[in-house]
Amino acid sequence: MPQPKLVLIGGNGFLGRHLAAHFRGLGYQIVSISRTGPGDMRWDARTLGPWAQELEGADLLVNLAGRSVDCRYNEVNRRAILASRTESTRILGAAVAACTHPPRVWLNSSTATIYADTQGSAPANTEAAGVFGEGFSVDIATSWETAFNNCPAPNTRKVALRTSIVLGSDGGAFPVMARLARFGLCTPQGSGQQWISWLHIADFCRAVEFLSQADGLSGPVNLCAPHPLQNREFNTLLARELRPLLRLPQPRWLLEIGAFVLRTETELILKSRKVYPERLLAAGFQFEYSGCEVAVRDLISEASA
Repeated sequence: MPQPKLVLIGGNGFLGRHLAAHFRGLGYQIVSISRTGPGDMRWDARTLGPWAQELEGADLLVNLAGRSVDCRYNEVNRRAILASRTESTRILGAAVAACTHPPRVWLNSSTATIYADTQGSAPANTEAAGVFGEGFSVDIATSWETAFNNCPAPNTRKVALRTSIVLGSDGGAFPVMARLARFGLCTPQGSGQQWISWLHIADFCRAVEFLSQADGLSGPVNLCAPHPLQNREFNTLLARELRPLLRLPQPRWLLEIGAFVLRTETELILKSRKVYPERLLAAGFQFEYSGCEVAVRDLISEASA
């Protein structure tokens, strides 16, 4: 039986490294295509090139390309964030369309930030009943999915991964959160009432594997654990596990100053994201880490090992 092949676009980051290791363990041949850093092939994310030949006959195409949103949203960065997502998706569409034997499945990154800021006891956003929000981040998300949907690929099953914040011990946001918490910054950020939708890195990889085989699933799928929690609850978990000597307040005005100094945006921690993985659960996916307490404890233990 021939070895299955995963073509991983933009796989040099935190998510890509874990996905490559996960699928390599399943016996896949991994072909990594990126703009910089280690990888099998290079591309500019805008034009066709030799990299496009790697899509021929692939079992799975996963696109993680996109500039980080951890920056100030000035005009230059806004254009770069949008272009890195829409242009890379469009050129992948052109490459898929040119294949004689196109990839069987194409999973393209999107984001749970596409949904509106959800307050209080309002229901979580599902794929069927979710409410889209407004503003720059939502515009980026909708433009990204529009570019993906507009790629004609009649012989390829396409899934948009509306991914929440993914927690891991060796990359992404969690190591920064844990480090700040050890210095006492494990108190409610702003009001602390904003919702956090999250996903353990192990379940992210398992969900991608599941979706690669779920022949009946296409279109948008929420990638998040089934139990979102509020910011104050999340910080209480960090405080309980890390036991800092002090617990320092984090009012909104202080967060605004900190974001300016660190050249980032407070939206990344103050927007309320309450999302539910309705389609994933309905298809039969089972989470290993459905509760945040178990996930946080596992990641802290892993980081300490």
